[in-house]
Amino acid sequence: MVVALACTLLAGCSMTEAAPESSPTPLTAVAAFGDFTTIDYCSLLDLPKVAGGIRAGAPDSSFESCQAELTDESGKRQVMVGPLAFDSDPNIRPYDYSGPLPDGVSVQQSMFNDQNACTRAVTFGDGIRLNVSVTGPGRTDVRCREADAAVTGVITAVGGGKVGRLNFAARSWGRVSPCALLDVHELDAPSGAGTKPTTGLSGHSCFRGKVSLALSVAPMDGTGPLETLGGRQARVAIKGAFCTVDTTQPAPGMRGRTERAEISVVETAGTAGDATCASARSAAAAILPRLPASS
Repeated sequence: MVVALACTLLAGCSMTEAAPESSPTPLTAVAAFGDFTTIDYCSLLDLPKVAGGIRAGAPDSSFESCQAELTDESGKRQVMVGPLAFDSDPNIRPYDYSGPLPDGVSVQQSMFNDQNACTRAVTFGDGIRLNVSVTGPGRTDVRCREADAAVTGVITAVGGGKVGRLNFAARSWGRVSPCALLDVHELDAPSGAGTKPTTGLSGHSCFRGKVSLALSVAPMDGTGPLETLGGRQARVAIKGAFCTVDTTQPAPGMRGRTERAEISVVETAGTAGDATCASARSAAAAILPRLPASS
C-alpha cells in the first residue's frame, strides 16, 4: 500500500508482478515412446557406444526388446534393451548414474542375478521403467560399463526424438491383440470364474486369471515332442508352477526369424502337473485356431 501510494505521488514507477516460475514437467514413458506396441527397441540401442571397439553382432529385434551379442577374450555377452515394466520389483536399488537425465527420469540398478548380469532400470515420471542389461562372462565392472553406455544410448535416443517404430507385416502376430484371444467363453473354465483379460504394457501379452498369452519373435522353447493343438504343431512343457504351450510360425517379412506364441497356465496350489497341462491344452485349443497363419 505504501509503495503504491509513493508511486502514485511520484508518477515515476510502474507496478509489475513477477511471473510465477514454471516447474519442470516430468518426462513420462508415454511421452518418450508413444505407442508401446510398435516401439523399435533397436533404435534405442547405440551398439557402437556399448561395444567400445570389441566385436558386436547385428541387433536382433523382438516385439518387446532388442538384443545383441558382444564378444571379447572373456566370451560372449548379451546386451538387451527392454522390456518395459511397471510392477514392483524388490531387486531394484538406487544407483548414482553419472550422465544427464531428463526431468522426472531416474536410473536404478537391479540386484537380480548380479553375479552374471548388470541390469539398469530407466524409470520415467509415470513409474514405468525400461530395463537395460548386459549378461554373460567377464568382469562385473566391464558389464556395468557397457550397461551404463546402453542407458546413455536410450537417453540420447529419447531426447533426440529418435525412437523408431516397428511396421508389422500383414499376418504378423505383432498385429494381434492377445487380450482379444483370451476374451472368449471357452476360456472361462481354465482361466477361472469371473476373470477378465488384462493387457501387458507392451500390448503383446495378456493374462486372464490363471491363463496368459505372450507373443514374441523367438524360436520355440524346449526340445520335447510336438503335438497338434488347435490345428498347429505345439510343444507342451512343465516349468515349475506353470504348464506352457509353445507354437511358432515363420515371421512374415523377417527372413529366417520365427514368431512365437506361448500360452501359460499357472497351478495356484503348487507345482504344475497333468491337470494343469490339461487346462493349458484346453486353452490352446481355443486360442491357436484364431491366430493368423503366415501364409
